[in-house]
Amino acid sequence: MKITSVECLVLDEEYPYVILHTDEGVTGFGECFRRAPYVSKATIETVFAPLIIGKSPFDSEEIWDSMFKAGAVAGPQGALLTAAAGVDLALWDLKGKALETPIYNLIGGKRRKKIKVYASSLFRDLQPKEEAERAAHFHDIGYSAYKMHSAVPGKIDDPGDRTIETVKAIRDEVGYQMDIMVDVNSAYSVHHAIEIGKKLEDLGVFHFEEPTQIRNYAGMAEIADALDIPIASGENAFTRWDHLTLIREGRPDIVQPDVVKVGGITEFLKIEAILSAHGATMTTHNTQPYGSTAAHAHLIAPSNNFPYAQEYNIENVGIRDNDSILDTPYLVEDGFIRIPEDPGLGLDYNLEKMRNRSSDRPSTLTGVWGQIQ
Repeated sequence: MKITSVECLVLDEEYPYVILHTDEGVTGFGECFRRAPYVSKATIETVFAPLIIGKSPFDSEEIWDSMFKAGAVAGPQGALLTAAAGVDLALWDLKGKALETPIYNLIGGKRRKKIKVYASSLFRDLQPKEEAERAAHFHDIGYSAYKMHSAVPGKIDDPGDRTIETVKAIRDEVGYQMDIMVDVNSAYSVHHAIEIGKKLEDLGVFHFEEPTQIRNYAGMAEIADALDIPIASGENAFTRWDHLTLIREGRPDIVQPDVVKVGGITEFLKIEAILSAHGATMTTHNTQPYGSTAAHAHLIAPSNNFPYAQEYNIENVGIRDNDSILDTPYLVEDGFIRIPEDPGLGLDYNLEKMRNRSSDRPSTLTGVWGQIQ
């Protein structure tokens, strides 16, 4: 089996998808992280396509290395690794389909049939009572944990922060029947993070995420040492080397790699090996409901390194909630997401729908690369 063409579609002007076509008529689908979608698209079409066309999907390690090396001289690795992730997921999707087996069977089988997820709220402008009622609603439909994104984006120690008031309101609404996570996306100084963290401890918060600037490893370590509440971080670490630096210098209690940010399944497996060798506990960062969620499910299926509930975006997502791009729904049921059983990623993508929702209807890049440069 050889890859004959590469498509990159940006759906709803937000979600970049990679579609790999082969000479055997099998198609692989991969999803990139949603930020900077047109950077991903340009990278895939101009930098990565010539590295992919003519290769076998079973050359995924070689292809990943070539994309990483190309990305190292073409721009920030964070932006280009999100593009590489879409390619890599499509390659693994092809491998599973070629062998007629789910991806989890290619990386160790599965220990479970479903994975517990938590409700991740991305709103930041809710009043404490509104957020509490929202958390109660998701508790009532089966979620056992809720993550709030609080503090004031782009500000440090802003007096308008209502984090503590909101956590108290949620406790008043649901008691201690529901775990609460607090993610402030680096909005605190070190001393203020410790001050807030002690109050969160008293309120029984499950984890405190990105309390200070993401590259302030010394500050993160100081916070972790000062608090009993678990500190979580990792969504902004990309390579295996980034994650190694994070756990050695920042010492978070919970590390959160994201398959569509780190470059796909190929690199995620290396990151997991490094983190587990250093005794790190993991959960996934995950804000996209289809390719990302399914890939994480396959990665978690054989692993014993993800003991907690995993993140799931509860906001309206067009490709899921406004005329789904899947023919067969892939949704949370009673607070759990199933591990797909069909070959590859196990998702039933509708390519016609995807093309119709692509913002620019890009042409497909073929193996005749020299004629289209």
